[in-house]
Amino acid sequence: MAYSTITVEKRGATDWLTLNRPEAMNSISLAMVDDLSDYFGRLFDDRDTRIVVMRGAGRAFCAGLDIKDNAGRDPTSVPFGGGFGFQGYLADVYVKMRRCPQAIVSLIHGAACGGGFAFALASDIRRDPRYAQAGADTLVQVAMQRLRTGGYSYTLEPGAYGRDTADEFWFDRKEGFCEHIASAFVVLMRAMDVPARIVTGYQGGE
Repeated sequence: MAYSTITVEKRGATDWLTLNRPEAMNSISLAMVDDLSDYFGRLFDDRDTRIVVMRGAGRAFCAGLDIKDNAGRDPTSVPFGGGFGFQGYLADVYVKMRRCPQAIVSLIHGAACGGGFAFALASDIRRDPRYAQAGADTLVQVAMQRLRTGGYSYTLEPGAYGRDTADEFWFDRKEGFCEHIASAFVVLMRAMDVPARIVTGYQGGE
């Protein structure tokens, strides 16, 4: 099968899947969703492929939705997506990733935002090539350094968050109170296969 936005290189029982829109930081276009939907849909009955290694061409893994591609599209050309249009069509790719029997390993470098972050979460194993051999202590310190130097702040009035609290905290608002910070941190740790959980409760004080 020939694809326009991804490449698939077979190395024995392993498929090396590359998101191949480096000029747009591998952002997600309708054509990319078409390609990924077809590819992951075929894996369910593929007895020869055992592992999929997913990566991005160029300087990013996947920068999320391609706004330009979506802005100029005729709404009637968008797939029905279970009634949710493009978002439903894209969400079905994540479902197919979780449904296929092969192990999916995402090699994450550069930006992995929005839908790209969801690709990482839908994978079985996630690795940044720079930290492929890093232990939990190193990954925690890297995340803490990001919190200290990335423009994040504590506030008791963060406003109303939407459904994707962790994404909003890391990539958009960059402010919140204890539970916003702690929950976003735990989501990030779990995305890197570091065991983490939140323990909440009133600790006293005024």
